[in-house]
Formats: sequence, structure tokens, C-alpha cells
Amino acid sequence: MNTVNIIIATSVSEETRRLIKSVSPKVNLRDVSDLSRRDYQGDLQARKELDAILAEAEVAYGMRIPVNLLARAPKLKWIQVTSAGVDRYLTEEFKQSKVILTNASGIHATPIGEFVVSLMLMFAKNAPLFFEAKQKKQWQRAPGTVLRGKTVGVVGLGSIGQEVARLCKAFRMRVIATRRSPRKRQARNVDLLLPPNGLPRLLEESDYVAICLPLTKETNKLIGEAELKMMKPTAYIINIGRGPIIDEEALIHALKEKQIAGAGLDVFTTEPLPKESKLWELPNAIISPHVSGGREDYEVGALDIFCRNLKRYLEGKRLINVVNKEKGY
Repeated sequence: MNTVNIIIATSVSEETRRLIKSVSPKVNLRDVSDLSRRDYQGDLQARKELDAILAEAEVAYGMRIPVNLLARAPKLKWIQVTSAGVDRYLTEEFKQSKVILTNASGIHATPIGEFVVSLMLMFAKNAPLFFEAKQKKQWQRAPGTVLRGKTVGVVGLGSIGQEVARLCKAFRMRVIATRRSPRKRQARNVDLLLPPNGLPRLLEESDYVAICLPLTKETNKLIGEAELKMMKPTAYIINIGRGPIIDEEALIHALKEKQIAGAGLDVFTTEPLPKESKLWELPNAIISPHVSGGREDYEVGALDIFCRNLKRYLEGKRLINVVNKEKGY
């Protein structure tokens, strides 16, 4: 029986390890999270022990992977990450390698979809103003508005974008979306589906713009000064994709000058967001620390994808959620 050596470099529960091992008696699972952490801190003994394990590793699983993994793991064939975004892994070395990369796309749609709508509701109902008034113990009244009848622009109609569209239709909103390859059968809950070059129209017509894209060379600073000026002065932009998709300095300027009404930001160019960032001071910016995809059963969802993929891997079948390393998703 050929053994499949699998490493986990992220701390997981004992139950998670048990379930991975239960996929097949061929599985030889090694939790290297502690060794990887100590290696990163410069512990030479940990590095030596980790090198010996990585030299035989065929599969890696988790949010984080050991430093210089490809060079240290010559037998590596497949990495399954527990995130949807994979930009941090796609070095030029990795793109040129034959190692397969799969992600956890699909498990984030529900929490992030709800998060986007929660930000829209916070803006519509003046929640930031009331939070501030509470701190000052001020009885400050301000009329809110409704989502019904408003237009939301979903930039990127993947699984997350589709869930945002579905929830927005429940509020009787008009939905515009862009997608790299627009096809009618993939436009459920969307009133107008546009190709990427339709972004200006989406920005001009939307009351809320939801950035639901992965970070790639095409989407880096996709939203800059010119794009922000296309938006209505009453419109809000929400980013749950990746920080660099929006030019942060251009956004700060647009918010300060009230070129747009506000921004809900869960991701940033630099994370954690530096204390000196002007975004902290802007009353029309809602900031959260990259938590939109969180859910109480996140590990369970990610594990389910990995175990299904591991079974397929052992049977020689095509894996699910395979990332196109050139496209970046």
C-alpha cells in the first residue's frame, strides 16, 4: 500500500485530524504547525526536523504553509488551502511549478453575502452616526432610507457575488453585475449582466457597489480616482475582495471630499491596517479587520472540501476548486 504523506501547517482540532485520517488507511498525517511556527522564528532545531518531514510530503493542507515550501518539499504534488483568495501563494516560482493548488471557494458565500448586506443596511439606517452619538451620550435623530428600489452593482459574479445578488433581490433591489465571461444561465438574480468593460456603467448607475473579486494583475487598483468619480455622490462602495483592488489613497480622497457617501471596508492594502492610516479618522468609513468570511463552522466547511478532494486525489480523479495559477482564481 502506497502511503500518502500529508502535512498540516495550521493548528486544527484533534477531530479534524481524525477525519482526515479516516479518508483512507493510506493517509500518513503530520501536524507541523508548531515546527513551522518555530522555524519561522529562527529555531534551527525545528527547521532541521521540519526539513526531514517536508522532504517526504506529497500534500499540504491549511491556511498557512511553511516557508520556502516548494524548495523543501520536492515530492509535493498538491496544496489545499482553507481560504478562497490565493494571491499570497502565487509566487512566480509556484506558478511555474506543477504543484496543484485548490482553495475553499464556496464556503464563504453565506457569511460574506450577509456581511455585505449588513454594511449596506448600516449605511441606509445611519448606524455609524448612532454609534458615534451613543459614545457622546447624544440623542441625535436622523432619517434613514431603504434598500428597496436601490441599485446594487456587484463587481465579480462568482459564488460570493451571486449570493450578494440573491440577498439583494430579497430586498427588492435592482442588481447589476460584471463577470469575466457573462452567460445568461449564470445571471440568476441579476437584472443586467455586463462584461468587465461594462464597469463604468455599473459605477454610474449603482447606489451600492460591492467588490467581490479576487486580487489578480488585472484587478490590482481596478478602482482608482477615475472610477470613484464615476460613482454617484450618494453612493457607497463595499470591499470584501482584497484591499489593493481599490486605490486606497484615491478612496481616502474621495471620502474626505465627499465625492462618494461612504465605504465599508473589510480588506486593506496593508493588514493589519496601520494606526497612521487616515481611514481610521473618516466618519463615512466602516472598518472591520478582514472578518467577513468568518463563521462558527468554518473549519468544518473547509475540512469537508479537503476530505472530498483527498478521496478524489487517491482515486486519481480531477480535484474540485482547482485554481488557475495564471488567472489567480
